[in-house]
Amino acid sequence: MSRSTKYMCLYAMGTALFVVLTMCVQAPVFENYYLCLGYVVMAVYCYSFGPGAGAVVGAVGVLLYCLLTNGLRGMPGWALGNVLIGVMLGYTFRWTRRLKAGLLRWVIHILAVVIATAAGVMAVKSAVELLLYGQPFLFRVGKNIYAFIADVVLLLVSLPVCEMLDRYLQRHVIKRT
Repeated sequence: MSRSTKYMCLYAMGTALFVVLTMCVQAPVFENYYLCLGYVVMAVYCYSFGPGAGAVVGAVGVLLYCLLTNGLRGMPGWALGNVLIGVMLGYTFRWTRRLKAGLLRWVIHILAVVIATAAGVMAVKSAVELLLYGQPFLFRVGKNIYAFIADVVLLLVSLPVCEMLDRYLQRHVIKRT
């Protein structure tokens, strides 16, 4: 199997897992907001495959999820926010790979998750919703605080999963030289 075919299959598998986890495991947190467990898959792809993979899995996963459930309402902002989150986390995780596991690495990961999620959810998603629906930006930011909090918690909880799965993926799937 060629390298490009292998990665295309891995991205498709990640996207499918994103959709399945988002649709099948819905844990309510706030008002009408459910935990998006697809973010665990997105975090693993950011961690192990880099920024492009995280962005593709997050954005295409949201697109497919929205098409299967409620149409495209809310999708553009969510998908573009996931692109930014995927790219920011992917580059951060790529850089922190060189650091030994320790407190500094965890502090950087925590800061990266909070900053990337704030940029993706609070800024990008709110700005897209402002443009599409004409709702005031601060109103959208207020409504997106729930998503921000839940997504940050979920991404932080998924970091140990990322590290555990990365060891396996490095040995058996990626086989970097």
